[in-house]
Amino acid sequence: MTPPSQHAYPAHWEADVVLRDGGTARVRPITTDDAERLVSFYEQVSDESKYYRFFAPYPRLSDKDVYRFTHHDYVDRVGLAVTVGGEFVATVRYDRIDARGMPASAPADEAEVAFLVQDAHQGRGIASALLEHIAAVARERGIRRFAAEVLPANNKMIKVFRDAGFTQKRNFEDGSVRLVLDLEPTAESLAVQRGREQRAEARSVQRLLGPSSVAVVGAGRTAGGVGRAVLRNLLDGGFTGRVYAVNLALPPDLAEIDGVPAVRSLAEIREPVDLAIVAVPAERVPDVVADCGEHGVQGLVVLSAGYAESGPAGRERQRELVRQARSYGMRVIGPNAFGVINTAPEVRLNASLAPEPPERGRIGLFTQSGAIGIALLAGLVRRGAGLSTFISAGNRADVSGNDFLQYWHDDPDTDVVLLYLESIGNPRKFTRLARRTGAVKPVVVAKGARHSGSVPPGHAVPVTRIPDATVSALLSQAGVIRADTVTELVDAGLLLSTQPLPAGPHVAILGNSESLGLLTYDACLTEGLRPLPPLDLTTSARPEDFRTALATALADPGCDAVVVTAIPWVGDNGTTESGDGEVLATALRDAASTSPAKPVAVVHVEIGGLAKALSAATTTAPGRGPGGGPAPVHGAGARGPGPGSSADAPSAPGVSTGGSGAGEARPAPVHGAAEAPPASAADDAGRGSGAAPTPARIPAYPAAERAVRALRQAVSYAQWRRQVAEIGKVPEYEDIDESGAAGVIERLLGAASPDPRGVGLGDDDTRELLGRYGIAVRPTLPAPGADRAVEAAARLGYPVALKTTAPHLRHRADLGGVRLDLADEAQVRTAYRELTDLLGAPAELLPVVQAMAPRGVDTVVRAVIDPAAGAVLSFGLAGVASELLGDLAHRLVPVTDREAAELLRSIRTAPLLFGWRGSAPVDTAALEELLLRVSRLVDDHPEIVSVALEPVVVAARGLSVLGASVRLAPPPSRDDLGPRRLPSY
Repeated sequence: MTPPSQHAYPAHWEADVVLRDGGTARVRPITTDDAERLVSFYEQVSDESKYYRFFAPYPRLSDKDVYRFTHHDYVDRVGLAVTVGGEFVATVRYDRIDARGMPASAPADEAEVAFLVQDAHQGRGIASALLEHIAAVARERGIRRFAAEVLPANNKMIKVFRDAGFTQKRNFEDGSVRLVLDLEPTAESLAVQRGREQRAEARSVQRLLGPSSVAVVGAGRTAGGVGRAVLRNLLDGGFTGRVYAVNLALPPDLAEIDGVPAVRSLAEIREPVDLAIVAVPAERVPDVVADCGEHGVQGLVVLSAGYAESGPAGRERQRELVRQARSYGMRVIGPNAFGVINTAPEVRLNASLAPEPPERGRIGLFTQSGAIGIALLAGLVRRGAGLSTFISAGNRADVSGNDFLQYWHDDPDTDVVLLYLESIGNPRKFTRLARRTGAVKPVVVAKGARHSGSVPPGHAVPVTRIPDATVSALLSQAGVIRADTVTELVDAGLLLSTQPLPAGPHVAILGNSESLGLLTYDACLTEGLRPLPPLDLTTSARPEDFRTALATALADPGCDAVVVTAIPWVGDNGTTESGDGEVLATALRDAASTSPAKPVAVVHVEIGGLAKALSAATTTAPGRGPGGGPAPVHGAGARGPGPGSSADAPSAPGVSTGGSGAGEARPAPVHGAAEAPPASAADDAGRGSGAAPTPARIPAYPAAERAVRALRQAVSYAQWRRQVAEIGKVPEYEDIDESGAAGVIERLLGAASPDPRGVGLGDDDTRELLGRYGIAVRPTLPAPGADRAVEAAARLGYPVALKTTAPHLRHRADLGGVRLDLADEAQVRTAYRELTDLLGAPAELLPVVQAMAPRGVDTVVRAVIDPAAGAVLSFGLAGVASELLGDLAHRLVPVTDREAAELLRSIRTAPLLFGWRGSAPVDTAALEELLLRVSRLVDDHPEIVSVALEPVVVAARGLSVLGASVRLAPPPSRDDLGPRRLPSY
């Protein structure tokens, strides 16, 4: 056995984890310095738990036991501990064994595993988290199976193994249950792991947003200052729990501040404190964190500045803040945060610097910027929108947007999620969580710092190398609604939180201004919607005319949404009147509430009080949606044009179009009703049998372009919701040789000199590797001279192509580096002479000869690995379209058959593939198959860091890959497939 001294301490095994109750703990390897901690831990374990561990009474550990349990080689014998506050609360260890159950070394691939959890910490999910981590360690060390002996009465431990999702065998031997677990991750084990992660992280956020008691640390004696402002806002907001003012500088005789108990430290508070708002100078924060940790505080909101945004010293101060807080099991919002708000009536928490909290609503808002947070809050409040929760996370050193996506996913009080992000620390996880949340409620994202290539100074996160256009495509694939500005973020949030989702893109336009109607019509066309001819009610129209017209439009089965345009109407004396906005708002809301559930938006110009009146509803729940959420897309009454129907093109002004025929296809409904949260009692009062309909809230916009943009985003999201119900599958191809490809990769990487950038493969190796996945690359033969070119052409068969492969000329037919359709020896020699005369010597041009492929459309297929986002598959047309115009579409790998079909249809130049202007359509089925094979290749083999197939000529039947390049590198770590852990930046 290898002496322990030969194996370095595996620091990468250290991890912070969120437990089932929302608290945090640290997992780390046990070292020789842990003897006293181990003994102290064991003394606090009950006799029953000791019996379950050792199968006999075992009151104390002997010196031999302590030595054995603290000395490991980190290969064949490994021990991990879970610590809270620096002390052990649980341990796990494995010992490698052979087929006889005796101690062994590699290549033995089985190990015996045993757990022990302190009784006070049982039920927190610690053993499940430990199993994930010790299994990952074992796989890293070449162990493939765990064996465990468990007493039949130890039901908790048996359940931990049973629920892990690993393939396992169980039998009863000699009075104990013997379990053998296969440690290879399965779809079930990954689902179990992510389900636990979601529940734990959601619970950790819930503890921050729903405290029973809050301490404001840094609240001064006199008015003014951040701490005192937050204290005042907490009290003015009507917080339902207990509040304490904490300040070390308070005189001993001061008992109250603003009517709440005032103390010098949390130790003076005799009751539990759930949440601490920290508003003290950065240099004093460590003492405050220690005071909170010793008192058992569950979470911190750190408003203090002076951290990573201030430079390297501040960055290290920020890291230490997170380490210290997590060591006590606390999570941190901030530092440099603006605060948090929860409008739930049972909490009414305004632990922020916002003096006027928003009304209760159904929007959850997360921002990484205090200034943007203030602007968003003001904009939403001004336009009558209510929030369920608001978080401005500042430097978001710990709790991030991912955590709140976990919370909002099943939060019954939130129907729409708005996020302003300046950095995405874990794009792979973010897109996964956004996709899952987006399947039940809209997720709208505005991202700052899109083009700077960096992140704000306070955000200590990895920087992704993929361009913003690719990020946008990946967010779209996950169902995220991308807003370009914070104004657009608010616009989309207003419509999505108050209106049902549209069943299709057909938009009715009505109003009392022909010009504004035409502007709206043009905006619809620009956004890709299908507007119906605008209905001009003329400037003499009154509110009852709007009511009748809106009700008629909503009842039209050929209409999926309505935009109402309104300007001040002209009075009988010919003068323009501002009109009574409340009267018009009432008419529109009455029509919407008594008509089929379709989205309505209002564009208005200088009508006093209209926007406010439209947003002032008796309920803050989305209009006409069951259960308080955005109403599902109901197919009833919606038309779905078939191929070749007149509805394939937008209607022109003044040309009437009929509704759907009975036989026309309808869009599949988005069945959101079963997923929507239950309505509040107040909402039910307006929806009960026989009750009058609740007046609908209708969003109002000062410009047609803004209303239509928000509507288009809702249409796109509804379409994604319909598609996500059938996500497609990753097909299996019988001719794929995964193990053969793995052997090729291992051989090539083993023969290459170490290079962090990886190694580019030669043509022969590239063809061999791609061939293992059924991707054939047309061979090329070198032509260093005219005679060799003629020999190569004869070998390949005429006609042939002669082309250069020099890096500066590769794929540049526009520079004259390619000669096609050379039919005989004379043409080859002539082309060779012209090529070298024009561009340079053969040694510089590196010319090759290749057999001609059938004519078709030149395309390009690429896959690259981003360390943060993962593998990204890209597709576009070769040449100017992709290189100059950036007309590329992107999808995260693995790609399903549905996504492959969408990918090649997503580029702007896609019509060239489908018979544009009478040309022959190409074999898109073959192209989709190629995309799926490339996706499988890079997904199966993480060592492949880039693949480029260019050009891929797609003909009417089949395709030809004329050029290919592959780069290999040691596989990057995959955080999303490993055990649960909090990020550490």
